[in-house]
Amino acid sequence: MWDPGQYRKFIGERSRPFYELIGRIGAENPRFVVDLGCGPGDMTAELARRWPSAGVLGVENSAEMIEAAGAISVPGLRFERADVRDWQPDRPVDVLVASALLQWVPGHESLLPRWVGWLTGGGWLAFNIPGNFDSPAHVLLRKLASSARWRPLLRDALLNRQARDPADYLDVLAGEGCAVDAWETTYLQVLAGDEPVLEWYKGSALRPVIAALDADQAAEFIADYAALLRQAYPRRTYGTVLPFRRVFVVARRPPSATPA
Repeated sequence: MWDPGQYRKFIGERSRPFYELIGRIGAENPRFVVDLGCGPGDMTAELARRWPSAGVLGVENSAEMIEAAGAISVPGLRFERADVRDWQPDRPVDVLVASALLQWVPGHESLLPRWVGWLTGGGWLAFNIPGNFDSPAHVLLRKLASSARWRPLLRDALLNRQARDPADYLDVLAGEGCAVDAWETTYLQVLAGDEPVLEWYKGSALRPVIAALDADQAAEFIADYAALLRQAYPRRTYGTVLPFRRVFVVARRPPSATPA
């Protein structure tokens, strides 16, 4: 259960890594561009604007996000609801993008060789993944979810897995014959408003918890989590600082390669 409105509260901070990712894609005139895990479609629309002669497809598993994306009208852009673990393109892909998706897919490294196989010769694969598994927000979330009060209700909640190191993705994709650019960045995000770190995570990492609990239970969990976050991320005169690490990978398939 995703909430497009909640997700969009920090659209500036959430979109910056997307722009920095696609800025490293060197495709000039792709014919088919795919955005896997496209969310509410705002960034997918940017792909259609960058490559106006391409067909651009956004793929998303959330009904709520697909409904929000359906309100976007840009020439060449369409959306499809599907699980990225099972979805396959109907033709070779020139540019395949996955921004802030793979942390939700256990064992996502196994998908990468298959995705490379979908690319045209010279095609591009680009993704970014949050890498904050050891940050206070995630440590506290896991600790609270596994406490005696919440463990019976949340034992099946799938908390996101976060990224591996850039070198791990380099190894996998270079092994597939790709030229790979892999790096990481930690943003010092200065968030405004009351409980901004809580509001940030209500749009992402807290979604499985909220979905697993009824309304009263979710409110209780959120109140407990908010108290922990206030201690870990104190408010300053200029805002609340949320350090946020992301891992980026851009890989290009050899021009001589043939799609699988």
